[in-house]
Amino acid sequence: MSIFRSLLIKLGLAEFKAERTPISVFLLDDDRRRHRWFKKRFEGDEVFIAETVEEAKQLLSEQSYDAIFLDHDLLPEHYESNNHDDFGRTGYAIAEWLTEKKELQRASTIIVHTRNADAAIKMVEKLRESGRTVEYCAFPMLDLKIKNYWKR
Repeated sequence: MSIFRSLLIKLGLAEFKAERTPISVFLLDDDRRRHRWFKKRFEGDEVFIAETVEEAKQLLSEQSYDAIFLDHDLLPEHYESNNHDDFGRTGYAIAEWLTEKKELQRASTIIVHTRNADAAIKMVEKLRESGRTVEYCAFPMLDLKIKNYWKR
């Protein structure tokens, strides 16, 4: 950067802007509206989407991702209640699986984005057992989180 450009930035007459390189994003979510929402937020990046636990395991085994977004409630009946016995068909199953597969996705930033806060906390705790970088962000606040983490 030239001295002249540095001076303009300090005086507020020019913007300091650095372009980031494209990142690889993984999304586990069954809501196709959210698929479009994520693709719009990560335009210019690679976005890989799984709607089921089985699809998620396959994609997470095949390549590494910079960012991983996990939903908990993957079936319509999960939206109404946590009183069900099929946690193997929720995002929690991926949290358990990644905890067991310590070698996978070690450098990824993981965000649990479900509206189901009770389930999200359990997912975060499970993933942190294996020393992963993970946090919960309620979906309504996710846009701001993405803008702060992966600014374009």
